[in-house]
Amino acid sequence: MPADWPQTEPQTEESAMDNLTYVALDVHKDSTAVAALRPGDHEPDQRVITSTPEAYRKLVAAVGTDHVVVCYEAGPCGFDPHRIFTDLGVRCEVIAPSLIPRRSGDRVKTDRLDARNLARLHRAGELTVIRVPSELEEAVRDLVRVREDIREDRRVAIVRTKAFMLRRGIHAPKGWHGGHTRWVRSLRFEEPAAQEAFDALVGALETRDIQLRSLDAKIGERSLREPLAYPVARLRTLRGIDTLSAATLAAEVCDFRAFATAPAFMPFTGLVPSEHSSGSRTRRGSITKSGNAHVRRILVEAAWSYRHHPAVGYGLRRRQLDQPQVVITHSWVAQHRLHAKYHRVAACHGPNVATVAVARELAGFIWALMTERYATEG
Repeated sequence: MPADWPQTEPQTEESAMDNLTYVALDVHKDSTAVAALRPGDHEPDQRVITSTPEAYRKLVAAVGTDHVVVCYEAGPCGFDPHRIFTDLGVRCEVIAPSLIPRRSGDRVKTDRLDARNLARLHRAGELTVIRVPSELEEAVRDLVRVREDIREDRRVAIVRTKAFMLRRGIHAPKGWHGGHTRWVRSLRFEEPAAQEAFDALVGALETRDIQLRSLDAKIGERSLREPLAYPVARLRTLRGIDTLSAATLAAEVCDFRAFATAPAFMPFTGLVPSEHSSGSRTRRGSITKSGNAHVRRILVEAAWSYRHHPAVGYGLRRRQLDQPQVVITHSWVAQHRLHAKYHRVAACHGPNVATVAVARELAGFIWALMTERYATEG
């Protein structure tokens, strides 16, 4: 830290709330742009430091720990800076990047400008702070997300294998399951090079299958222990949601009580419609997709099941065992309301729009379930 960094002057306890020093960081792998905005200042003091714990400790030694709040955007560097500053006794907030106000006329973007604007917006109270998961919660979330990545890799491997077969006049059956993989492995080609290429493609597919089965077993085991056990057991009582989807929802949201209401939770899913209204004209468009993509995918996939008539099959009945009656009633009410909504919207706008509408309302039922605001028949 340069010696000319201005020191924070001592402040009285009474003026602490009104005289905060806002330190904004634009964090990257190797460097961090710092902007410190002190009480009464219009322009922040700025520096560029290395993105290391030692540099962060020097920064804290320079600006102090009293009446200082640090913020940075959530990004690929994760929550490690937050944990470093918290351990040093400094209040640190992580900001939702998609909700940072942007001026349409800005055409220059640098790390120093980003840090300066972040400091000003933070002091103005225009930023949205996200909840930082514990290290255990983040580890479980990583496990679930790796499973999704492997699932996508498997889909790509299937597409490549089908394309190889199609170029040689072999049409793969619709759909794909374990039996298809065994059938594909039995195919043989006259040219040795073609056979070697095909073996490599099928080998990649089989590797992904093995990884998926292993991860599914590990997530299933984790779902029986905290912090997943309680939320997964509750979420599985809803139609269309089983262990993997419930674990994804629980790991991505972590704390449903962080959202005050169901309408406050829905934007987190990115399923609310966009809007551009001016004067007496109101225009609503497609969904924003500005929330958590993992949660949105699970909700849309689950929403498709509500096109069927309300029923409690063998699988759902097993998932609802040992759950309170109020939880089972909540699930039954959700089935009736979402089924009716699907067919009402589908009659006017088609099945895809109806499914998204059901997914958005399903998010409300999930929030109510996890915050114990249960729906009743009345």
